[in-house]
Amino acid sequence: MDGIIRKELKNHAPFTSFGAITGIIIMLLFYKIPFRASHTIFYILHPIHVLLSAFVTASMYRLHTGGKWWKVVIIGYVGSIGIATVSDSIIPFLGEWLLKLPNKGIHLGFIEKWYIVNPLAFLGIILSFLKPTTKLPHSGHVLLSTWASLFHIIMALGGIISILKVFVIFVFLFIAVWLPCCLSDIIFPLLFVKKPSLE
Repeated sequence: MDGIIRKELKNHAPFTSFGAITGIIIMLLFYKIPFRASHTIFYILHPIHVLLSAFVTASMYRLHTGGKWWKVVIIGYVGSIGIATVSDSIIPFLGEWLLKLPNKGIHLGFIEKWYIVNPLAFLGIILSFLKPTTKLPHSGHVLLSTWASLFHIIMALGGIISILKVFVIFVFLFIAVWLPCCLSDIIFPLLFVKKPSLE
């Protein structure tokens, strides 16, 4: 398992860096948008991120075990809701707190917008029963996670940016996506597989 974790983190670092760069470009274009607009965008991106995360997490587990349906549901839900919340909300908030941004706050989608986020998690799990796959959805998941994390931060910016903030935000975007996305899509479901293989 340690070898799989190291391999996946190494393999995903370049694409995650690309995602973080796209996030910085988007931020430089949209950092002055009103709080309400960035809040709305966050609550479009975050639920879609949860959908893809649940789909990939449940698919990864199903492809390696076939798994009992209730195990697939639990692993898909916890792996998507729990880790997407860390990725899109908690890690960005830590960056906001570090930078002392004026509108910092934790926006927990599965609570604040429970009627959107939770059903989409279950929809992702259902899709994994219909056609389990991990390739394309994972790439989309990484980009959506980056942009969701970004708009969480943009909500806190208050329309003010600096070179230091850009650098710190890049680092937090990278961390917010790199470890949690690999954890939810790959590592977390494989913890429940007796002999995981990614060949």
